[in-house]
Amino acid sequence: MIKHGWSRVARLAFGLAATLCFTACTSNIQVGPEAIKGKRPSGWVEMREVQAAYIGSGSAGAGTLTFRGRRYPFKVGGLGIGGIGLSTIEAQGEVYDLTDVSQFPGAWGQARYGFAFGRASRGDLWLQNGSGAIMHLKAKRTGLMLTLGGDGILVSMDK
Repeated sequence: MIKHGWSRVARLAFGLAATLCFTACTSNIQVGPEAIKGKRPSGWVEMREVQAAYIGSGSAGAGTLTFRGRRYPFKVGGLGIGGIGLSTIEAQGEVYDLTDVSQFPGAWGQARYGFAFGRASRGDLWLQNGSGAIMHLKAKRTGLMLTLGGDGILVSMDK
């Protein structure tokens, strides 16, 4: 039985939301158009991802970073909060403030919004890591999804 109206999923979602809010309030992560105003891209990313959400969200995928004329394959996986549905995502866009490829793997914070209804979709992904690198990706989604939230994303480089 559910005690006091709280299910296990609701407690987990509340915990994730509290953690994300605490992290956002105590960090210097700034994403959005103002964060890249006047900056030139230092790289380019193409990425494919599958995302599932029901209050909490999870995603996994792979992509390629193009940096200084070389291509670097990578994998992504993440957990977050906000959204409902299931979709596949094809995203591409610029990377800013990346001075060395060694700054790319690791933890990234992601803010996202968008929707998918069949093949009709719209959305942006804004990511920033601890090195201050920023990704702004335009996302094309396929599936049924409404998303507005944040995630922690882990990027690992393929060998």
